[in-house]
Amino acid sequence: MQDLVIRRPDDWHLHLRDGGMLRGVIADTSRHFARAIVMPNLVPPVVTIADAAAYRERILAAVPAGDRFEPLMTLYLTEGTDPDDVEAGFRSGLVKAVKLYPAGATTNSSSGVRDIAKAMPVLERMAEIGLPLCVHGEVTTPDVDIFDREAVFIETVLDPLRRRLPDLRITMEHVTTKDGVDYIKEQAANLAGSITTHHLIINRNAILVGGIKPHYYCLPVAKRESHRLALRAAATSGDVRFFLGTDSAPHVDPLKECACGCAGIYTSINTLSCLAHVFEEEGALDRLEAFASLNGPAWYGLPVNAETITLRKHAEPVRYPAKVETEAGPVTVFDPMFPLYWAVVQS
Repeated sequence: MQDLVIRRPDDWHLHLRDGGMLRGVIADTSRHFARAIVMPNLVPPVVTIADAAAYRERILAAVPAGDRFEPLMTLYLTEGTDPDDVEAGFRSGLVKAVKLYPAGATTNSSSGVRDIAKAMPVLERMAEIGLPLCVHGEVTTPDVDIFDREAVFIETVLDPLRRRLPDLRITMEHVTTKDGVDYIKEQAANLAGSITTHHLIINRNAILVGGIKPHYYCLPVAKRESHRLALRAAATSGDVRFFLGTDSAPHVDPLKECACGCAGIYTSINTLSCLAHVFEEEGALDRLEAFASLNGPAWYGLPVNAETITLRKHAEPVRYPAKVETEAGPVTVFDPMFPLYWAVVQS
């Protein structure tokens, strides 16, 4: 057996949903993660301080007794978002970031931004006060191929925004391309990127080869193998600008396994096992702590967790359930398509 002790990790991009789904999945995060940036794309979305405070209370009420977990709240950016409300949320300590969803880009994004110029008063205020903007980095115009959405977003939205507001701190969430990795590396300041567990493991073949596999479908969609390898190199490099954001996104099976299935992959339960496997393959186990536990807090201006967890490599594969049962229905767990030998044994 082999043990690896790291600071307790955080998840810098997480979907918890609400109601019965929230109650069914929260333990898979709170068991091992100390904090998580919680996405605001509920129906209706989390737009105001009051929305965020109420959602935070529902999350905390669902955390199992004995688990130490802090939800880090975000607001959903709309073209009508009030800059004063955003600043008040930031000053109170409740709001840690604001999330930009281009309208129609992903699940529950219909209330997102269509014309970024209309959101500029909020973005200018955020640049002034130092509140990060988390972006879903894809354009949604129908003439752009779905596999090119991220690259086009960088060229037509992100880069112009950064030139206009160079002091705005931006997290490019769930980076999926070499284009995204390279763009982040080229910037001198105020830009970082989160990388998901599943994008380190799957490419687009996982979705399409041998039949359509709905439980590997996510947005941004997995890309070519060359992009996956670029993500692996970035995640395992130790570069402080890259950190873990699982984008774990539960959907009940009937909404995934249908004619128009939802985008999202559920990885919270086995993320640390998957990451240890990936980092070991890359000869970078000594950098797993930086990716999962150190770089994110540094970017968001928060202290590193004092507690540690121990990951142990076992002689036999670790078993995870194929599905998580929730009050809302069954949720299929991400299958990395290889056996997992690492698991948390102490938290």
